[in-house]
Amino acid sequence: MLNIAERTAQPGLIRGPVTLAYAFVERQTNLWKRYWAWELVWLVYGVVNTLAITFIAKEAEQAGITTDASHLVLFLLLGTLVWAYLSAVLDDISLVITWERWEGTIEHTLMAPVSRAVHLIGMSIFGVLHAIVRTLLIFAIAVPFFSVDLGQANWFAAAVVIVVGSASVAGLGILTGVLPLLYPERGTQMSFMIQAVVLLISGVYYSVDVLPPWLRVFSYISPATYFLDGIRGAIIDGDGVQDLLGTLATLVLFGVILVPGSIAVFAVAEKWARKTGQLKRQG
Repeated sequence: MLNIAERTAQPGLIRGPVTLAYAFVERQTNLWKRYWAWELVWLVYGVVNTLAITFIAKEAEQAGITTDASHLVLFLLLGTLVWAYLSAVLDDISLVITWERWEGTIEHTLMAPVSRAVHLIGMSIFGVLHAIVRTLLIFAIAVPFFSVDLGQANWFAAAVVIVVGSASVAGLGILTGVLPLLYPERGTQMSFMIQAVVLLISGVYYSVDVLPPWLRVFSYISPATYFLDGIRGAIIDGDGVQDLLGTLATLVLFGVILVPGSIAVFAVAEKWARKTGQLKRQG
């Protein structure tokens, strides 16, 4: 498998932005094939987490806390599935530098004649595609365990939310990917901590209305909050694209701000890391 520097040096190769972005998608796909056992681990973890959280609704019904757990089952099921998707996207993108250190290719990639924007966008495209495949597998395995009514779901509107919202999530992933760049020893752990905060404030397993007022404020600046609202609105309530225009507009705004902004921040951080010698292979 050619690394990025070798690919760009091939004679006669058309090295347009699309071709170069696809090179990163192809490379990451080959890496995941090599680490298939870890992919299996995360798939099993995702299925088990989805089942464990959603079974809470069944327990609530048996304990008499609620007389009809069907709505709660669907609410928790969608929350766990959406979080499986969001966390997969954030993992793949925020570990962009960590992957290079693990593979010993950080010099090849960061010195290749590829703009950082193309590099990060290529990694983001892979992250989204990888997350979709994993989440669909979790969905297919977990749904038969529960009796859920999906007859009212508007799948087209849900797909629109995913397409529009993924840009903002990718932007957040690029922004958190700055941390491993700046802090080789602790950056990866710090990026996971940010994911934990997003999980807390975004209403994955509960409505953000139950949060304390001071903490609820932070939910408004998390794109995951609106992503979840859009998916639940489309699948639970059957909302169409017209009904979700406010949510979609907010996600577009997040994407417009986060994607170019995070790429610019990453470029500045990379320049600083080069000057201070932080671009080392081992953290």
